Amino acid sequence: MELVAAGQSPSVAEIAAAADVSRRTVYSYFPSLDHLLADASLGLLSEAQNPALGEPDEEAGAEERLATLAKEVQAMSPEAERLGRKLISLTAEAPPPEDGPRRGYRRVQWIEEALAPVRDELTPERFERLVSAVAMVIGFEPLLVQRDVRGLGPDEGAELSTWAARALLRAAQVERG
Repeated sequence: MELVAAGQSPSVAEIAAAADVSRRTVYSYFPSLDHLLADASLGLLSEAQNPALGEPDEEAGAEERLATLAKEVQAMSPEAERLGRKLISLTAEAPPPEDGPRRGYRRVQWIEEALAPVRDELTPERFERLVSAVAMVIGFEPLLVQRDVRGLGPDEGAELSTWAARALLRAAQVERG
């Protein structure tokens, strides 16, 4: 994690030397360099910024909680954004795992927590679809589109993610009726 945090793209040999272990030991825990780097990036991202820290405001509605989550994701440090870009590049070309998604389970947890106030209003299938839809507008991938494709800053990106998440929530609530 220290080598990745320093902006390096270390080899297995460099990682083994920094950890004072053999290359064989590294490969016994990580099947590939990409796997190891993705794991290190995830660890650093967890330390750098975690919008789910603290208990969600139980009095807040789902819209307010989604807005808070969108703002927290947009406010991440440049270092966390850089690591997120690295994680995406490391996982984008990796073969899909057999047992689930390549990444994003933390984001899904954060979104589910934000949407907790409406969980009982929706069928389980509609709730899962809403979580999936919100994951398309809050997270690293949307942040990259906002920054790289649309040239938006953090405040504009947070407003856009919030607007889109609220629209999806409202659509799901209308659909239930």
